[in-house]
Amino acid sequence: MLDRSIAALAGHRRIESLIVALPSEEMSRVAARDRVRVVAGGARRQDSVANAFEAVPADADVVVIHDAARPFVSAGTVDRAIDAAAEFGAAIAAMPARDTVKLAAEDAAAPRIDRTIPRDRVWLAQTPQAFRRAVLADAIACGRAGASGTDEAALAEQAGHEVRLVLGDPTNIKITTPEDLAAASLAAAAHPVAVARTGLGYDSHRMIEGRPLVLGGITIPHATGLAGHSDADALAHAITDAVLGAASLGDIGRHFPDTDMRWKDADSIELLRHAVGLVQRAGFRIVNVDAVVVAERPKLAPHVDAIRDRLAAALDVTREAVSVKGKTNEGMGEAGRGEGLFVHAVATIVPRAGA
Repeated sequence: MLDRSIAALAGHRRIESLIVALPSEEMSRVAARDRVRVVAGGARRQDSVANAFEAVPADADVVVIHDAARPFVSAGTVDRAIDAAAEFGAAIAAMPARDTVKLAAEDAAAPRIDRTIPRDRVWLAQTPQAFRRAVLADAIACGRAGASGTDEAALAEQAGHEVRLVLGDPTNIKITTPEDLAAASLAAAAHPVAVARTGLGYDSHRMIEGRPLVLGGITIPHATGLAGHSDADALAHAITDAVLGAASLGDIGRHFPDTDMRWKDADSIELLRHAVGLVQRAGFRIVNVDAVVVAERPKLAPHVDAIRDRLAAALDVTREAVSVKGKTNEGMGEAGRGEGLFVHAVATIVPRAGA
């Protein structure tokens, strides 16, 4: 349930980072992953939210709060909450009541109706709940000053802010009892888990004199460079093939043939950037890339961080989602003799939420 909720938010195209609040003894259950941070929760919901808020990036303009117990939230519901919060300051997803609502008397020995509440004004709160940063800060401060509420909207109201309602989703159920699991099985059918796809990439080039050695968009000082039609960046080429292959979009030769003079001495990072755009337009986002450069010389280690930064920008991911390793070929073959260079790459992609 937690994994599905994390995947739904972390995979949303408008969510830039995710903070998960868990009991301290449960924090290890969430594996480290791109753009996800885990913090210790508190005794109450509002305490957990306050702890998580401290880890929100300083440049976040809208903060979205979601119950891990609602694993079937749709991308459209998240979008509606974000849009309304950005415009009005605070908004929650909710569903209009379908049943007649009765308010019970407080002092009755046995439950009895105090009055009937007009159903057309009753909305049943869900999550996500979204807030402009300053509004949520006020709500949290109100809670720390002694106010309490069963959700952040209640605290925002007590802090003097108006909270808007946006339409939720009937399948956005909250799983709290064993009986809820039956409804969850129906909701699961309407919200299939995104399936990751993997692509393999490979490239090789001869080493020759008179050419710069470019790997991952970085020019590396060396006596020889790579022969090729473009800038011969074998690392960028292998990764381009990997991301295209994961989305079943062919290979680099199909999109950038070496018979086309447009690609003569082309910057391979720009070719990779174009391939990433194709993958995104096909409805996917890149999760991570791992590549191995096989060459006896030069040593890659001094340049790895700069290469990862350049590749991450082209791939539209963080540096943590890009792995680049250098390996020798133990003196064997063309790579061992310094006659050539080989690169193997793997890319993982998943469907973009809302795509």
